[in-house]
Amino acid sequence: MASSTLKTGVPVTLQELEPSSEMFKQGASIRVTGIIQSYDVDSAVVVIRDGSATLKIDTQHLRDIGFQSTAPFIGVGELLIRPNDDSDSASTCGRNVDGLDLNLYRSCMKPDC
Repeated sequence: MASSTLKTGVPVTLQELEPSSEMFKQGASIRVTGIIQSYDVDSAVVVIRDGSATLKIDTQHLRDIGFQSTAPFIGVGELLIRPNDDSDSASTCGRNVDGLDLNLYRSCMKPDC
């Protein structure tokens, strides 16, 4: 059986995606959740926010998804770090998750849940 080259998206909070984090490395396979702050139709970039942390997400490969501001969003993909640009991003597949209780979701991400 051939081994899979796909990596599992490790659940991380946006606050954990800072340079001192072990997850903050080029190509890290991550799963992030946040609230949609904005969406640019021309570039297909959605910006999600969790507290004061934000992340740009390339959604060019997603189809039939409505991006509504203030809607919860989950993205799974690889982290792209741009050292000379304050706009780290992830190329991702994802979806709106309207109705998701983000506080409950975060508490379930903790190891003792």
